[in-house]
Amino acid sequence: MTGLLPRFILVLVCALIGLSALAATDDKGFVRITPDEVNWKDFPNGHGAQLAVVMGDPTKPGIYVTRVKFPPHVMDRPHWHGEDRHITVLKGTWYTGTGDTFDPDHAVPLKPGSYMLHPAKAVHWDGSAGDEEVIVEAIGYGPTSTTPQDPSQPFWLEYKH
Repeated sequence: MTGLLPRFILVLVCALIGLSALAATDDKGFVRITPDEVNWKDFPNGHGAQLAVVMGDPTKPGIYVTRVKFPPHVMDRPHWHGEDRHITVLKGTWYTGTGDTFDPDHAVPLKPGSYMLHPAKAVHWDGSAGDEEVIVEAIGYGPTSTTPQDPSQPFWLEYKH
């Protein structure tokens, strides 16, 4: 039953999001999306964190591209995904940690242009531990899932040291 809840939440979030930005495909199959065309939607109880599905459908088999926007001082707690995810930092300093213990004081800061692989089922946590907005882009092969390490805790939190 615990595996069904995260998938249900993801399906609900994707339904709220719309499955991609309103991108036009030209007659040769090229797609172009400007930053103004990215369709951001709030995560439920996300303290202002937002998700955008740029391309694909994360609930179905196939490649997907999503973006996550973290407001200043908003992080997520330890969790894991069912598939590998390839993350690129687009904006701000993204603070990352691995393992079951949430400890932003020991997070690794990654600047724009940085890359991180989240291996399937590897526990991690991340977000903006500073005064700046952070945007990361995630590419994976769906269907995706997110499983909190401790479902009794809120997934999103505001963190200030």
